[in-house]
Amino acid sequence: MSESELLKQMLEEFRSDFSRLRQEVGRVIVGQQEIVDGTLAALIAGGHVLLEGVPGLGKTMLVRTLADALHLAFSRIQFTPDLMPADLTGTNVVVETPEGGRRFEFQKGPIFANIVLTDEINRATPKTQSALLEAMAERSVTVGGHTYQLPKPFLVLATQNPLEMEGTYPLPEAQLDRFFIKLIVRYPTAEDMSTILNRTTGMDEPAAEAVITGDRILELRALARQIPIADDVQKYAIGLVLGTHPDQGYATGMVKRFVRYGASPRGAQAIILYAKILAVLDSRFHVAKDDINKAAPAVLRHRMILNFEGQAENISADDIVADLITNGARGASPA
Repeated sequence: MSESELLKQMLEEFRSDFSRLRQEVGRVIVGQQEIVDGTLAALIAGGHVLLEGVPGLGKTMLVRTLADALHLAFSRIQFTPDLMPADLTGTNVVVETPEGGRRFEFQKGPIFANIVLTDEINRATPKTQSALLEAMAERSVTVGGHTYQLPKPFLVLATQNPLEMEGTYPLPEAQLDRFFIKLIVRYPTAEDMSTILNRTTGMDEPAAEAVITGDRILELRALARQIPIADDVQKYAIGLVLGTHPDQGYATGMVKRFVRYGASPRGAQAIILYAKILAVLDSRFHVAKDDINKAAPAVLRHRMILNFEGQAENISADDIVADLITNGARGASPA
């Protein structure tokens, strides 16, 4: 078998495994295809996901179902104002030895899992949020001067409610930037609502079965990174990211008027990785500009800071990204 034929076979297996995961999650989660696909793509890419939506839309159920469909350890942490970093990472405790002495022993916290659901992340204090930041960025935690590695793969899925802002601690930009993508969980349609009621108010409760191992996820991650990207497509992605900064030549009039600060280079990395996975799922061995456009909203919407005028005009980050795709990076040149 030639190298190209072998690669083609590997990509077919990639799509097959992704489809199996999507199908297994779909046995429990109704609709929300964009959310499911985005979460699975982030898992393969090695990134973290921020899920935003009002209560009752199945955010927690999605994460639980994803864990069920994978041979991976799962934990859930309910963030509250009194949650301490040690409640997240673990702590050293005194234990008695068989000889009758005493010693310190590290007891791992719930962060030591492959898939970690942090419910209502913006309800914890900045001190606790910073402990999560190290885990997300370094894939490790430091307690008592010792560093402990987290299991691989490691994925944080955080939820936040956009309505109840009282008593919350908005995530700082540095932590928001650590999330690979931000997904908006929409309200279900009437048809989806009917299916949800049929599944959840009857005698049988659907459940997902494990179909993919953690090692296979790591293999898919390595395979996705092999997808090539042409120089002009990469320059297009760079133009989109630079276009989110009002002082750059790539910026559109809308960006200059409503945006105070744009996306970091980490946003460009996320767009490329997400686009590579989209290319594989579309049966292509190269990244196209359409892949970049599809990846851009989820990657950039939480990485832009609007100015006062943008907030007053109720401009959304998705509006900015749509304007950039239509009027920005296609024909702009750097300053």
